[in-house]
Amino acid sequence: DVPDEEQRDYQTAAWAAQELPKLAAREKPFFLAVGFHLPHVPIYASKRWFDLYPLDSLQLPETVTVDRDDLPEIAKQLTLNPTAPRHSWMVESGEWKHAVRAYLAANSFVDHMVGMLLKSLANSDAADNTIVVLWSDHGFHLGEKLRWAKRTLWEETTRVPLIFAGPGIATDQLCPRPVGLIDVFPTLLDLTSLPPRADLEGKGLQPLLKNPKAKWNRPTICTFGPNNHSLRGERYRYTRYADGSEELYDHMNDPNE
Repeated sequence: DVPDEEQRDYQTAAWAAQELPKLAAREKPFFLAVGFHLPHVPIYASKRWFDLYPLDSLQLPETVTVDRDDLPEIAKQLTLNPTAPRHSWMVESGEWKHAVRAYLAANSFVDHMVGMLLKSLANSDAADNTIVVLWSDHGFHLGEKLRWAKRTLWEETTRVPLIFAGPGIATDQLCPRPVGLIDVFPTLLDLTSLPPRADLEGKGLQPLLKNPKAKWNRPTICTFGPNNHSLRGERYRYTRYADGSEELYDHMNDPNE
């Protein structure tokens, strides 16, 4: 039970919250990048955040005991993460609920720190002309597909939060279109009226930021290891592995893949 103020991520947020008004007071445009370690392992957070999620009412992810039986062998080998616990161990040792609780607690802690930064921005001179982007580098399995951590081409690893806010961006709306983190940089170039770059593979997301339901005929691709690719559209995920093995998931009828 270590106080929030003594933890690394809190100190990062507190520093950024102090720096932001100083940057906003300058005449020049500014860029501030703030990175949090959580909810990466080790998943530690103060007791107050754990108390938000009582064990007796905690909901675990949906799983199927035979979920991996129809996977190609290369998929099973690729997703063998030597540093992550086996799902069977998590269940047998009674740690599944505790780990999920810790992940939820850590996310709530990070949400609180994001709020610290937004409050600092709201009280600054730049509240009305600053673009905020919130994202994560990868997802995390908490037992889904009988896996833990990352290192897969499935939804739980490859899907991340991606939130844009600021002038000219639609508010309080969800966008179902598939995009990638590779699109963040060209989008920022567009939003800040900086010169476009011809050497970028990503695509600016301004049409979707103005209208989240705008037409978008571009799927997104994720790669893990040589020649293992997963293509994600609005409805389907298609994965092709280096040996030619394939997986196809219909998210309309099978959102848990």
